[in-house]
Amino acid sequence: MADIAGAIFSALSCICGTPTCNCMDQYRNFNDDVGELRRKLDSLTSQKQDIESRIQVAEARGGQMVRRQVQEWLKQVQDINVDVQAFLDKVQGVKWYKRACLDKLVCRKINVVKEMLEKGSFPEGLVTERAPAHGNIISTENLVGEISTKEEIWGYLMGDEFGMIGVCGIGGVGKTTIMKNLHNDLKRETRFEKVIWVTVSHPLNIFELQKKIADAMGERLLEHEEVMMRAAALMEIMRRVRFVLILDDVWERFSLRDVRLPEPTVQNGCKVIITSRSVEVCSYLDCKIVKVQPLSQKESLTLFLNKVGHDVLQISGLEKILKLIVNECAGLPLAIVVIAGSMKGVDDIKLWRNALTELQEGVKSVKGSDDEIFVRLRFSFDRLQSLKIQKCFLYCSLFPEDFEFPRKKLIEDWIDEGLIDEFGSRQAAYDSGHAILDSLQQNFLLEECVGSDRVKMHDVVRDMAIKSIGPEFGYMVKAGMKLTKVPDERRWGNDLKKVSLMVDDILKIPVGLSLKCPLLSTLTLSKNPNLSEIPSSFFEDMVGLKVLDLSWTGIEALPDSISNLSNLSALRLRYCWRLMYLPSLAELRVLKKLDLHGARIEVVPRGLELLVSLEYLDLFCRSLKEIPMGILPKLSSLQYLVVYLSSEITTRMNLEKVDRLSKLESLTCRMEGIQDFHYLVNKSKDFESLTAYDLQLTPDKRDFAEYGFNDEYQRRVLIFECEIGEECMVLPDKLENLWINDCTNMKNMRCSFNKTILLENATELRRCSIQDFKGIECMVELDSSSLSLCCSVLDKLEELKLQGLPNLSVLVKVEGVATPLHIFSNLKILIIGNCSGMRKLFPLELLQSLQNLEEIRVDHCKQMEEIIASSDSDDTSSDKFIFPKLKELKLSHLDQLKSICSAKGVLVCDSIEVIQIIKCPKLRRTPLQLPLLDNDQPSPPPCLRKIEIDDESKEWWESVVELDHPNAKNILQPFLKFRPWWMIFSQAKATSLVGTVKQKKIGLDSSTASSF
Repeated sequence: MADIAGAIFSALSCICGTPTCNCMDQYRNFNDDVGELRRKLDSLTSQKQDIESRIQVAEARGGQMVRRQVQEWLKQVQDINVDVQAFLDKVQGVKWYKRACLDKLVCRKINVVKEMLEKGSFPEGLVTERAPAHGNIISTENLVGEISTKEEIWGYLMGDEFGMIGVCGIGGVGKTTIMKNLHNDLKRETRFEKVIWVTVSHPLNIFELQKKIADAMGERLLEHEEVMMRAAALMEIMRRVRFVLILDDVWERFSLRDVRLPEPTVQNGCKVIITSRSVEVCSYLDCKIVKVQPLSQKESLTLFLNKVGHDVLQISGLEKILKLIVNECAGLPLAIVVIAGSMKGVDDIKLWRNALTELQEGVKSVKGSDDEIFVRLRFSFDRLQSLKIQKCFLYCSLFPEDFEFPRKKLIEDWIDEGLIDEFGSRQAAYDSGHAILDSLQQNFLLEECVGSDRVKMHDVVRDMAIKSIGPEFGYMVKAGMKLTKVPDERRWGNDLKKVSLMVDDILKIPVGLSLKCPLLSTLTLSKNPNLSEIPSSFFEDMVGLKVLDLSWTGIEALPDSISNLSNLSALRLRYCWRLMYLPSLAELRVLKKLDLHGARIEVVPRGLELLVSLEYLDLFCRSLKEIPMGILPKLSSLQYLVVYLSSEITTRMNLEKVDRLSKLESLTCRMEGIQDFHYLVNKSKDFESLTAYDLQLTPDKRDFAEYGFNDEYQRRVLIFECEIGEECMVLPDKLENLWINDCTNMKNMRCSFNKTILLENATELRRCSIQDFKGIECMVELDSSSLSLCCSVLDKLEELKLQGLPNLSVLVKVEGVATPLHIFSNLKILIIGNCSGMRKLFPLELLQSLQNLEEIRVDHCKQMEEIIASSDSDDTSSDKFIFPKLKELKLSHLDQLKSICSAKGVLVCDSIEVIQIIKCPKLRRTPLQLPLLDNDQPSPPPCLRKIEIDDESKEWWESVVELDHPNAKNILQPFLKFRPWWMIFSQAKATSLVGTVKQKKIGLDSSTASSF
């Protein structure tokens, strides 16, 4: 048959010419080429096996890791092997007339295999030294006795046999502590590109879980997106990286398919670990199960002494009692830590004996693992110093599981509840609240949330708190349970004192529902967004109600029965964005707090002027059209005032006698006219007790009340979209936070000159943000006469953001001043964006003052040529520019950037953690000086975590960029991350400390939306 085919092709070649001859050649070569492809593939497979064996030997020595290009090569070879084998199986026995057509494809595949064989030489080696610690490290306890369990889990993570791992054990046995330690170790292990920690809420909410995972990846899922689109977006996010996902405290069965997570496989190298009290949950997910066992007696004693202090061993006769107390902890780390915390500082052996008796009697009275851990934790609760602190602790159980409490909000709630003694000032009450929080943390009943001013309850501790609430407390807690209706009337007993139905999905309260709860003092229905109406009958028999929280609900009007709650001391209606009507408040004579922030009311409630006990009033309502003249000065007990004064409300008339408010400590006021601003600044000098203020001058309708405002910087001025004019603008005393956005007629900021903003009073300025000006030419203009004053003003500045200033040419304009300049000496964060007129960022004279800089971010400055200006002299000697505290250097979209510093200069910043270079095509040299080892070989900076470069600049990095050492690129290779520029830039923009304000459609900005 082949001979016949050959004869046919020969005949056709005579008739048809060259094309047929070529086809004939391909037919004749097909078998030879297929054989060549098989041989090349066998060679590639052998090469891959040899490299994998060498890697195993190198990794067994420890301290080394596989180079990124080797990892990519192995993955590509695996894919090519699968593809070519499938192709060879397909063409085996193919018909003769198809062979000529397939031969070209065979040749292309031969070339691909040849290319991979050549790439597999790796002259620079297969492995490199393991990268230093990087990533966000979770604060956790050191392990005492769980080392073997941790090592077992680590083995499964490093191996290929199991992709799903389940860590099981009773509450308090240490599952989370083990995983926190593993999380931190994984952050130092470059095998995985992303290590994600998510605490799973109970009950399970798939969307919330998806959102938390995306947030941990630095991405964002849009709430309004269609379910399938959102799921597809998450799947795409997760497919990009080799990840370890740790899901902590899982209670319910689910599948990865439900969440739209890729299944962990050998090919993708991903891992998923869950911790759960339920073996069934782990089995359902087909996990390799690891059971966490209680600590041994020796390990328990070691942990107890670590927490209580080894000094207790000096107490005569205590050793035996101490061991018995530790035995009663049953090897549960949580119980050991909490009980040790409650005994810290006790040096009387009689108290230790009594503690042992209490523990033994409590444990004997219960059976079952959950109750046993609860009674041990209850021991610590019982030993709190006072009933007041106990009540403060129990109040935390009203919130949903895993809720993170902002410290200030929690203290405010305690004040509303009357749990903090009257001190005469709000600041003293805050101080007392912080002391209580510290006490609860020291007793390990609350734990600090890392990187924030929030605290949280361990879920087992919360369970104990709820179980501990006896008849004397009378709580009903259904927070976060996703209830769609209020509990049945039978659940509302006469002895109820506090009811929490927050963060649920309650749609309505039945008309005519009347609950006889004469002792009920606290009711919270907050964060039920679809609750639009409450019948009047609901409150009729709640005569003892003191705190009512309806914040973040959709109610449109309060029922008239509210007027009869004569014992009400706190009425919280924060962000009730549909609320337009309130009945008369005249009878609420003991009301101390009224929070209407974000409500839709147009006039103040009737009877407001009669509330002489009112200490906290928030009238930040954009729809407010009238405040009756003279009403505010009548509220003589006010300590905290927030008011929104639109153009329809005259500031001068309303604040004419506000200086009579002698107890006022905190004032937030938004106004529209510059004359009103000047008037209020002058009046503020009369407020002797004013310790915090937030003055906002803007015609904009957005809510700036909480944006960028925190406990650290309590005195702020915000000027937004205003025409400053020719007159001098005086700023108030003790200003800490200045935010100016989109104002006209402003060319610079001086310290004592006219036609500008006067800064001479702002000697406490910490944060300054100036955005969106066309006229401003320099940040500060000074001469010899103003230098001293300028230094005193700018000496404490820590954060500076200049953005959208097209005419800005220099940071500092100097006339007749000797150098160097000693300003900005405490500056930590500098952000420059969209300043197209700047060519050089730092003059040489300024560098000595920048020793505290931690972050430099420059983006979209089209004319920027140098970061550190070169000297005008002909001196060609090498310069060292030292930034001892610099952690982040981010340069983005700088079209003309040619150098970071002079040609011979080097940057010395051993503290650097992140370097970002995005679309800087003319940059030829990165002058980072690498530390030298003892053998004079360079090593990565000790704190370096990553070098991010947009993926379009990969060739630029590899072939264009020069570094100061010939081996520098190989040294830095493990830290390189090539990503799409828009992804890197959008993530950086989202984490900006003083970013552009954005609003949601309902009128709430992102910061206030998350403040609940």
